[in-house]
Formats: sequence, C-alpha cells, structure tokens
Amino acid sequence: MRHGHSLANQEGIIVSHPENGVDGYGLSERGVAQVENSVLTSNPLGPDTLIISSDFKRARESAEIVHRLLKCLTPICFDQRLRERNFGGLELSSDSNYSKVWRADETNPDSRIKGVESVSEVMERVSAMVLEYENKLNKATLLFISHGDALQILQTAFSKQSASRHRYQKHLETAEIRRLEIGIVRQ
Repeated sequence: MRHGHSLANQEGIIVSHPENGVDGYGLSERGVAQVENSVLTSNPLGPDTLIISSDFKRARESAEIVHRLLKCLTPICFDQRLRERNFGGLELSSDSNYSKVWRADETNPDSRIKGVESVSEVMERVSAMVLEYENKLNKATLLFISHGDALQILQTAFSKQSASRHRYQKHLETAEIRRLEIGIVRQ
C-alpha cells in the first residue's frame, strides 16, 4: 500500500530525508479518507494481517488507520527499509524534479544524480526486506505500507525486470493497495 495523500503531496514538494519525513508532513484530510476507503474496499485484508510500515509520518499514520479499521491482532512493525527513496539535494524542492531523476534511472540504475539514492540501492533494500519477512512469516498476510518510488521499484523487482524500468510499472496511486507475487503484480 502506498501511503495516503500527504501534506508534501499537497504542497508539491519532495520530502525524503528522515529529519523532515519521520516527524513531519503527515496525511492530508484527503489522505485520511483515501486510506479509510482503500481498507474498507480491500477484500483480502483482515485482523490477522501483519502491517509493516515505513516510519515516515505519512506512512505511519496510514498504517495506524489500517490497523484500527482491520482491528489487527498484532502491533504494527516499523521498518526503515520501507522509507522513501532519498532524493538527496532535491529535498524540499518541487516534485517536478522527480522526472529528472527518473530519466537518469532509465539510462543508469546506479545513477546518484544530485546525491539521490540509486534505483538499484532501493531495489536491493526493499527486496531484501520482503524476503526477510517472507522467510520468517511464511503464508502470513503482510501489508507493506511505503512510498511511491520504493513501491514502484518493489513492483519492478517482483516483475523480474531491471531496476531501470521502474517507471514502466503501472503508477501506484496514493492509498492504493496491490497484491504482489513473484513474476505477477495484481490489481
């Protein structure tokens, strides 16, 4: 699940550094409603769902809403590996700068233009995290709550494609939940 619409989305800025995102830029009113609607219309989720979330405020607030609505039996797990992709020197700049990074990603998945975390690095951290939880909790229903780029890149890994192709995946809307299986991404 991508977090709901956030105050950073509302302002049109990039918030990717922990010093800005862990305690700031939570959900907008629109984002709260989006998360509630997504949970209430998502059939495979129930009280036995284990929620694993980024510790950024917008993801944390999304996780808390999901947890409350599902009446989950286990506490939320917060994992820093689900944090937003670090956009380096573009922090707090216009979100129109995303497209410049994505163009660089397409030609070089190891690009660190403007100090941005490379798409290869993000793919490695989110894939390793999923594998760790899958190995520990075989057959459990896991809901990962994270951020746009991290989840687009995770979808790319599940689709067994090069990290440089992450923008070729269907865009994940705010508060959207997708089922992931190796080689398959389902709506």
